[in-house]
Amino acid sequence: MSARIPTRPANPADGGMDVRLPWWALALPALAFAALLLLLAGPSDAQAAGGSGALSQFLELVRQTLGHLGA
Repeated sequence: MSARIPTRPANPADGGMDVRLPWWALALPALAFAALLLLLAGPSDAQAAGGSGALSQFLELVRQTLGHLGA
């Protein structure tokens, strides 16, 4: 008498957990890393503290957007 060997399902996702991540789970850490890298790589002279550069404008836009989302 031969024993039956259990077979795996054709689609592994059907037999296990679904481990797909939403798009923002990868985008947010990448964006945070890029922002920190830009802050570290930016010039450190006193004129940059004035806030007239493209990076400061972008960060201000992000701050305003997050402020509107939180309200």
